[in-house]
Amino acid sequence: MSALHVSAERNIDAPVSTVLAVLRDFDGHHRKILPAAFSNLVVEEGGHGAGTVISFDISLGGRTESARARIEEPEPGVIEEHLIGREMVTTFTVRPERGGANTRIETRWQPARGLTGLIERVFAPRMLRQIYSDELSNLNHVAGSLRGNTEPGTVAQ
Repeated sequence: MSALHVSAERNIDAPVSTVLAVLRDFDGHHRKILPAAFSNLVVEEGGHGAGTVISFDISLGGRTESARARIEEPEPGVIEEHLIGREMVTTFTVRPERGGANTRIETRWQPARGLTGLIERVFAPRMLRQIYSDELSNLNHVAGSLRGNTEPGTVAQ
């Protein structure tokens, strides 16, 4: 069975360094960009950037699942959340564009088998695309309010 792929993209009205600071700050600002579909974010290890381990709940279509992820930064401007125990990776890619930061959220995963997988293929991409669109809007708001103050632990509250 082929993998599924969902993405959303937006130009964020803030410098790349500010956007990356928000995305890396799992113990602080990252919480502020999460749409209502995400809840119970717990930082298990680290809290800032690569090496961080998080757990959270995600609700899709009336069903809530718990997940754990390890954060990696394989190259500059790229942050990956690797779900532990599942072939699923969400990638945040941040690149300079027109005075801001073009930011893309992209998830690739192997769907379940059988009827569950069929339902996942039909409904999950649309639901995730909307969640990512909301997350990018939240990111635009939070990063825009933090311009010029991007060091961990010093970002304005």
